[in-house]
Amino acid sequence: MIVEEKVWREMGLTDSEYERIVEILGRHPNYVEVGIFAVMWSEHCSYKTSRPALKTLPTEGPAILQGPGENAGIVDIGDGQAVVFKIESHNHPSAIEPYQGAATGVGGILRDIFTMGARPIAVLDSLRFGELDNPRVRYLFDGVVSGISGYGNCIGVPTVGGEVYFSDSYEENCLVNVMCVGLIDQKDIKKGLAAGVGNPVMVVGAKTGRDGIHGATFASEELSEAAAERRPAVQVGDPFMEKLLLEACLEVIKTGYVVGIQDMGAAGLTSSSCEMASRAGTGLEMDLALVPRREEGMTPYELMLSESQERMLLVVEKGTEDKVKDIFAKWDLDCVVVGQVTDDGLLRLKEGDQVVAEMPAKALTDEAPLYHRPTEVPAYLEDIHNFPLEQLNMPDDYNEVLLKLLATPNIASKEYVYRQYDHMVGLNTVVLPGSDAAVLRVKGTKKGIAMTTDCNGRFCYLDPKTGAAIAVAEAARNLVCSGAKPLAITNCLNFGNPEKPEVMWTFWRCIEGMGEACRVLETPVTGGNVSLYNETKGSAVYPTPTIGMVGLVEDLDKVCTQDFKTEGDAIFLIGENLPELGGSEYLKVHHGLEKGKAPVLDLALEKKIQQFVLNEIKNGLIKSAHDCSEGGLAVALAECCIAGGLGADITMVRRFRGDALLFGESQSRIVISLDRSKGVELVKKLVDAGVPYSQLGTVGGNSLVINVVNPGCTGCGGNLINLSVSKLAETWRGAIECLMK
Repeated sequence: MIVEEKVWREMGLTDSEYERIVEILGRHPNYVEVGIFAVMWSEHCSYKTSRPALKTLPTEGPAILQGPGENAGIVDIGDGQAVVFKIESHNHPSAIEPYQGAATGVGGILRDIFTMGARPIAVLDSLRFGELDNPRVRYLFDGVVSGISGYGNCIGVPTVGGEVYFSDSYEENCLVNVMCVGLIDQKDIKKGLAAGVGNPVMVVGAKTGRDGIHGATFASEELSEAAAERRPAVQVGDPFMEKLLLEACLEVIKTGYVVGIQDMGAAGLTSSSCEMASRAGTGLEMDLALVPRREEGMTPYELMLSESQERMLLVVEKGTEDKVKDIFAKWDLDCVVVGQVTDDGLLRLKEGDQVVAEMPAKALTDEAPLYHRPTEVPAYLEDIHNFPLEQLNMPDDYNEVLLKLLATPNIASKEYVYRQYDHMVGLNTVVLPGSDAAVLRVKGTKKGIAMTTDCNGRFCYLDPKTGAAIAVAEAARNLVCSGAKPLAITNCLNFGNPEKPEVMWTFWRCIEGMGEACRVLETPVTGGNVSLYNETKGSAVYPTPTIGMVGLVEDLDKVCTQDFKTEGDAIFLIGENLPELGGSEYLKVHHGLEKGKAPVLDLALEKKIQQFVLNEIKNGLIKSAHDCSEGGLAVALAECCIAGGLGADITMVRRFRGDALLFGESQSRIVISLDRSKGVELVKKLVDAGVPYSQLGTVGGNSLVINVVNPGCTGCGGNLINLSVSKLAETWRGAIECLMK
């Protein structure tokens, strides 16, 4: 049956795209085929706008076992073991239904990991919301956190870290990015391949319903005032079913019966089937009448486009079907043969004896259109860059400013969030949430895996290229502060409407900055996710290229944390303070401005500082390390004091504005502490390595005291900060909880 004229537009296809489909098929498609092409050629599935830029990123390196193109990336950690990891978004669904949107985001990323044959060991999140004084924002925030905890806690995978930011930019479009990390023996790695002509194709897991139909196309358009009407596009998750599916899949993978396996994620049975066939250069024939379903009267269109959760597609060796069914039956899961691998390259769908759709598998994947959309420098940049920061009034009371910064939700303790998560399940968590990076042990070895998510969207708004590079550098810096060598990244690229030239210019610049930083810091990209159309009423979110990074701790005895450890220890700053305030949290909180230029980033210096700190952590010289980020040096010192329950006596040389010295967010800076007797040794190593540094003071007492001296200016120095650690901790810990009451 030929579809009604222009119905393809309602499904998200353009007229030219529809004409291209007619050319490929040599005929007009039917309704089922149009729906399948629409989801596979949607922005969410095809990356038709972003692929040209993504191809410029570095994806190879000595540790890379699997780069982009599979369900998740894989890096070698030695001894025949590997880490599997990926980050994805569930932004649009979470903006409509925060609990289920976030919960199914966790479920989906977990399946991407165990699809590869790996056991998930950790979840991290990266969340963005509007300001918490807005009741709807509080509703979204609370729902998303509850959804992540509800799913992760039930399935038994610890949520061990992440980040939460609040800005008016995200008020209409919250961002919910979730990362999962898994461990695997390299011999057990599986991929999404429909190989071996005649091999059976099996649908396993939960039954198929009508939830989530056209979820991929829903994620490929701007949210509108009618978005609430799209609630049926949000899937409903069942973590208990997912736990059974996880164990059954890992068990069947170890038998050797599985040829290929893939999660039914975005676009459900459609994407899993055509992608598996396309990768293998084969075809698939399936009888949709055999697909287990939980609702009566479901059509082929609905069966192919449903995004019901907790389902997988398997291709197994012919003759092993009954053995595979027995394994899934043991876990009380459906496991049904619905078709077989063919040699004609076609995705052929039947309902009994009737063919209801027939399309080349590669046409749905490799032949999706590519768009080189126009770019244009955003007009706002000239205004915000030319803002005369030097004309800002200096604070009258630096103590008041520091307390105000510690109480702002972007800096305040995120205990309100992570205490809802079970971060100890599995008993592998070595460094708990709240430090620079989470660290989990690799059982049976001395090794650990460090992991983090990072991005400052405000920096990317002010300077997309530098901001994206900073996101990579900060992620690596956080891992280094934990004693880990950074290995590779996964990214989640959250942007507005790509049909607007200003958004595309920003996107390309972010990719440039990310690629440059990854090359210098030797952290290739293993894959990730692109989420566009994060825009409502013409207003886009800040460009937010979230970085998920993993690193290797070679010896868990050398793990480092941010807390000051011992009275009398010497405190040093590795790196250099610069007179920068642009884009800082101080500028927003104290002056109500989000202007200026992003901090300068010297990637060569960044790499040198990271290598130095990592080496000296391994050598046992450094006892604590903490990255300077939001809030600047004063906040970093306060956090070290709060974490260790110890004060610090600091004296700094003041060569420029006091607020820039204390609260500026210059890059490539790490606060460290070490035994006072080893200070001379440290200084010699720093000088020999050509690494800039400052000796700040000593650990001790019950207060954070910061004094400044100004050479050549009598009376220009003095005490700027003097606050008890208890006051710092009280302010920092209670801020978000107070706002949520």
